[in-house]
Order: sequence, then C-alpha cells, then structure tokens
Amino acid sequence: MKKILITGKNSYVGKSLEKWLGKYLGKYSLSSVSLRTDSWKEKEFSGYDVVFHVAGIAHIKETKENAELYYKVNRDLTYEVAHKAKSEGVKQFIFLSSMSVYGIESGVINRKSPLNPKSNYGKSKLEAEELIKPLENEKFKVAIVRPPMIYGKGCKGNYVRLAKFALITPVFPDIENKRSMIYIDNLSEFVKILIDGYNSGTFFPQNSEYVRTSELVKSIAEMHEKNIWLTRLFNPLLRLLKGSTLNKVFGDLVYEKGMSENESPYYICDFYSSISMTERGK
Repeated sequence: MKKILITGKNSYVGKSLEKWLGKYLGKYSLSSVSLRTDSWKEKEFSGYDVVFHVAGIAHIKETKENAELYYKVNRDLTYEVAHKAKSEGVKQFIFLSSMSVYGIESGVINRKSPLNPKSNYGKSKLEAEELIKPLENEKFKVAIVRPPMIYGKGCKGNYVRLAKFALITPVFPDIENKRSMIYIDNLSEFVKILIDGYNSGTFFPQNSEYVRTSELVKSIAEMHEKNIWLTRLFNPLLRLLKGSTLNKVFGDLVYEKGMSENESPYYICDFYSSISMTERGK
C-alpha cells in the first residue's frame, strides 16, 4: 500500500485525487495537511511514499499588494515542503504547476517553447519548479505537472464563468479555435499513473481532444436543456478587436499532442461525457 500525503486540505485537485484513489481499496492510503499555518512543519513526513503538492494561490485578481504573497506561497512554500519531504525519506514529490509558465494567451506550445511567464502566478510557479528540480536524486523523484485549464463538477476559474454565460446568452460566436483542457478525472488518473511508477520529469496532461469554445458553450447549454444559436455574424468584428479576454475565450492555446502521450492511457472521459459529469453529475 502506498502512503500519499496531499498538501492543501481544501484543494479541488487534491480532494478529487483523494476521491479517485479511494476506489482502489487497500492500494492507497491518503491523508491531507493544511499549509495555512506553520503547524505542518511539525508533521512527520517519514512513512509517506509520495507528497502531492497542490497548495497554492490561484483564481484571485493580481494586484501590487498581493504580488509578494504569490511568491511566498507558490514558490517558497513549495520548496520548503519539497525539502522537508526529501530530508524525511519521501520517495516522490509531485508538484502541480501550470501552463501559465509559458506566458502566452494564444498559440501552440511544444517542448521547445520558451518559458516566459507574464503573471505573478506563472512566475511564482516557474521559480518553484527551478528550486525543486535540483533536489532530485535516485532516492527522491520530482514530477512537475503543467496542466491546461482544469474543469469538473465544483471547479473554479474560467470554466465556471463560461458555464454561467452559457445559461444566459441566446447567441454565441461560432469561431473555429482550439483549446487544451483537462477533465478532473482524467487528471486524477494521470497523477495515479505517476504515483504507480514513481515517475519523474515534466508532464503535460490534457484531454485526448482539443476543445472549441463555441462547442463547449453549446454543450453546457444543452446539458441544461437550453438552446444557443451559434453565429458567424460577429466573427469579422471579433477578429479586428484585440484584448486579453478575447484571446482567452476565442484564441487557440494548445499543447502539441505529442507532449501528452503516455504509454498508460489516462483518458477516462471523452469531452461530451465530461461535460455531462460536470453539469449534471452523471
């Protein structure tokens, strides 16, 4: 039985993994610890095989006032936890990083794409990666996971905003674009594979299919028995307009498919099934 410690007691990804691995009775033993106070420093890490570090700051508006907090939590705390894990005999440290380390809002990311984060979130995640990589040796494996947008029932972030919009708008632009996304159960299965193999390296899990924004919005609406008219009437205007929000919604942002291939399949849910599970819970 593998003993796994999840850092981030109320983390959406952490709680989802705990539920996912809970199906395998007798194979995994999971517990979680909060890092909101310094009490975690008194906890014994010895005896755990894996630390899955998901604690961090995300989904809050960045300001000058909270900039330092990103680095304190996402970077410094990550290194402290990894260092403690190594010194107390943990075999594997899995760090949940982000696609944001690339600093682009549209385009295709491949293995040669430069790391140039623009936000404090992306910068702090990348700096954390750079601090924990040198800790790796034969007895301490470091796995860095850079997922694209994560979605699923109870998630936060951009998916929730799109879902709310899908339920109130009668029309939506029909633009051909591609986005990398990953459904939470697919991500949980991917992390399970990393744990089973004590894998190390940098990983880029995503759904087997790219997602078109208009198809996503229409699918969400259909799950609630609501019809949306997709139109290309606004496309010429949208192509002329520039802005961060438009890029996030209608631009292409994908991982090259070859980056995400794995010998063990982790595609538990296809796109339509995942939307049904997210919106209906079934």
